Amino acid sequence: MYPSPALRAGRRSALKLLLAAATVSVLPPALAQGGKPLRLVLPISAGSGVDAIVRAAGPALGKTLGQPVVIENLPGAGGISGAAAVVKAAPDGNTLGVVSNNHVINPSVFKSMPFDAIKDITPISVIGATQLVLVANPKLPARSVRELTALLKSRPDGYNMASSGNGTIIHLAGELFLSEAGVRANHIPYKGTGPMITDLIGGQVDFGVVALNAALPHIKAGTLRAIGLCGDERSAVAPDIPTIAEQGLSHYDVEGWFAVVGPAGMKPADVKRLHDAFATAFASPEVVEALRKQATVVKPTTPEAAAQFFRSEASRYAALVRKANVKVE
Repeated sequence: MYPSPALRAGRRSALKLLLAAATVSVLPPALAQGGKPLRLVLPISAGSGVDAIVRAAGPALGKTLGQPVVIENLPGAGGISGAAAVVKAAPDGNTLGVVSNNHVINPSVFKSMPFDAIKDITPISVIGATQLVLVANPKLPARSVRELTALLKSRPDGYNMASSGNGTIIHLAGELFLSEAGVRANHIPYKGTGPMITDLIGGQVDFGVVALNAALPHIKAGTLRAIGLCGDERSAVAPDIPTIAEQGLSHYDVEGWFAVVGPAGMKPADVKRLHDAFATAFASPEVVEALRKQATVVKPTTPEAAAQFFRSEASRYAALVRKANVKVE
């Protein structure tokens, strides 16, 4: 869920894959030869969804801040490696990170963490979220939440649910569906979305949750069937796909959110300056246009709302991890 209805008054669509380089500098012309850069750490691989979103906003962010912005990819351990680099940085406003749901999920699925995911950061803003969709192999005799639920109840543990990896937001979104629907399925984790989608299309697995932008070409081609959107509103890029909530599971609401954070102990003035810069950059016409055609919602929150959201999401996923007995070795 990103964020609660009180924290989001509107929607914008987003995402255009731009640069796949691991590091890129966005230098405003006036400061190309000087000025301390903002180091923006992404705890994910280059070319992924959030990476593309941040790089699309990079030039506008550098212009708004009036300082160079250096984007650095530090993937590993489900986002822990990159987040650790942010946590350890000086709280001077020159090092920030862009984290996702995994940041608050990891403490519940990993046996140990090198930092406190809540206490050791300064939330700047929850910027937005990528919409997710529950999909099935077209040969599965189910076209709606009601039909899929009935099918799963008819054969408990007789069907396979795919995910992009154990303990990921994709996995937990699927587990939440099973919980809300009161059904069971065999969880089959993959190493990434690509092989998961390949086997969904091939019929090796029956259903699963996927990012809408990744699934949409296959849905349009008829090689995957959309059962329902995971968020609480329909998508502008796929308005014909109903939400899971409107199909009867009224409390089901999950999206792949992303947020800007800094080390703990940042000065309030720096927090405000950076929040305002990110909000302005993501509202700029060139960024809106670059992010318009894909299924990402952009609605920056205040730092205070972001802090509250982090705590509520951590609690929410901790309960789900316990219920589903999710473990990452």
